[in-house]
Amino acid sequence: QVQLVESGGGLVQAGGSLRLSCATSGRTFSYYAMGWFRQAPGKEREFVATISRSGGSTFYADSVKDRFTISRDNAKSMVYLQMNSLKPEDTAVYYCAASTGISPVITRRNYNYWGQGAQVTVSS
Repeated sequence: QVQLVESGGGLVQAGGSLRLSCATSGRTFSYYAMGWFRQAPGKEREFVATISRSGGSTFYADSVKDRFTISRDNAKSMVYLQMNSLKPEDTAVYYCAASTGISPVITRRNYNYWGQGAQVTVSS
């Protein structure tokens, strides 16, 4: 199994940037595909981005494509989400997750482990 801890959330103005980090521990990090999900108040948790075990392939939700970038550093057991051109509708709790599935993994039920979440608030 693997433990996940998100960091880097906070308050930012519309049009600004923020980078989320996810530190992992436990089973060998490179064994897992990684993903980011988010959940706004009163809404379902939705897929944001995923990255393959090697980091060679990525896939994004249409709502964040060309604005967000997912990356990973297997030597440091870290995964990141760089968020640019932020909009108020990006406001949500963001979750890091790990999956043993075959990329792209975009379904919540296919993720085995989850972090506690990090709040991102974008003001207008």
